[in-house]
Amino acid sequence: MFKAIADILRATGSAVATVVTLPFRLVARLFGGASETAHGHH
Repeated sequence: MFKAIADILRATGSAVATVVTLPFRLVARLFGGASETAHGHH
């Protein structure tokens, strides 16, 4: 029983982490590309 609850928590935790980190990754990529173009680096 406890193992099943732990598995559910682990699955939801990973799903939440993915959803939370995705926008940050997109923002970081956008700002990274903007700073690269601003500085003229490729």
